[in-house]
Amino acid sequence: MASTNSWTLELESKVSALRKFRACVMDWHTLAPKLAPHVIDNAHHVEGDGGTGTVRHYNCGSAVPFNTMKKKVEFLDVDKCECKYTIECDGVETSTWNIKMKPTANGGSVAKVECTSKGVQANDMMLKAKESAAEMFKSVEAYLIANPNAYN
Repeated sequence: MASTNSWTLELESKVSALRKFRACVMDWHTLAPKLAPHVIDNAHHVEGDGGTGTVRHYNCGSAVPFNTMKKKVEFLDVDKCECKYTIECDGVETSTWNIKMKPTANGGSVAKVECTSKGVQANDMMLKAKESAAEMFKSVEAYLIANPNAYN
């Protein structure tokens, strides 16, 4: 029987929920190689139109404990800034990610990321994935603050 590991991450941001969602979720395949090449070397579209059912292939960088990922969008609600996707990685049977971004009173947002992985035996792999996710959100925030017209 495969083991299951999970983690939750909550990150506050000065950037609005919709801008952050568009950059982190809708366009991460484009931004990642530019902002975090040590996390994602490159990505390409496999199938779908960007919505539910879309599949993308990622070649991972040294900061991630996997060589390749295949990410499939299982649920997407852009208006509510929510999504769920599954990831297949070498060394991991399946990961399920739930991302929700909520607006805050000051015009910023809070991102809540929940990840459950089946088949991951090493806790250090999960910790590295969590650290990479946190870095991803922070790098996108810095990019959006530096580029105030991006993803409006």
